[in-house]
Amino acid sequence: QLQLVESGGGLVQPGGSLRLSCAASGFSLDYYTIGWFRQAPGKEREGVSCIRSRPDTTSYANSVIGRFTISRDNAKNTVSLQMNNLRPEDTAVYYCAATRWPPCSNYYLDSNPRHDYWGQGTQVTVSS
Repeated sequence: QLQLVESGGGLVQPGGSLRLSCAASGFSLDYYTIGWFRQAPGKEREGVSCIRSRPDTTSYANSVIGRFTISRDNAKNTVSLQMNNLRPEDTAVYYCAATRWPPCSNYYLDSNPRHDYWGQGTQVTVSS
């Protein structure tokens, strides 16, 4: 079965950290742009970060630069999003998605293109 599965969401206090993981099964992430997106209640979905290999490329939304780090583990066929110094405005359902095109870039994050695969989403709540 070809799918993406997210994990790692939860409830955290402001200033805390969470690590989200996106595991692919049935296909290799090697030739895909992998993006993390989030959607808060009443708001549009927004691109958070993306990563792609060959060449190694990462990109981040301005709101998370310096706080979030995206990485991949080729051996485990997973992509992770380390989120530090979390803020209440980071509260949302986070999704990972995979597409062969376009490559990872700020344009990709802003344009939210068609994806081949989407995960089911994981809730992140930042609250005291």
